[in-house]
Amino acid sequence: MQNSEAMAFSAALLAAAGELTQRIHDGVVARGFEGLRPAHGFAFSRLAPGGATVTDLAAHLGVTKQAASQLVDEMVRKGYVERRPHPGDARARLVVLTERGWACTRAAEEAAAEAVRPWVELLGEGEVGLLRARLSRIAPSGPIRPTW
Repeated sequence: MQNSEAMAFSAALLAAAGELTQRIHDGVVARGFEGLRPAHGFAFSRLAPGGATVTDLAAHLGVTKQAASQLVDEMVRKGYVERRPHPGDARARLVVLTERGWACTRAAEEAAAEAVRPWVELLGEGEVGLLRARLSRIAPSGPIRPTW
């Protein structure tokens, strides 16, 4: 692949990812969850399985513990998460989604389905499935982080 082809390919992937992020965010806001930024969604994805400490969240997002703590404080104020005693470490606090946080997560899933629907209409279910499989093969494992 020539350098110009590699740049065009990179630009297309970045444009699709940027549009997808924005459409999911817009869909969440349209469903009544205001006061959030796309970065909140990346935090929700780490908290959803069973909660996390601020340290875990900081590592997931690629930010300092102080920045993660400020993000958690903001999400607590907005009613999306709460701090609970950590079941395995008396010194730590576990940050978990509230019912509002879970509802927002479900809204993001609905918005994601809505956002990729035009791709399915344009390319077909089979092509989108193949695209998903191929991207999964080349995508790095680990957390999906926001671009700060």
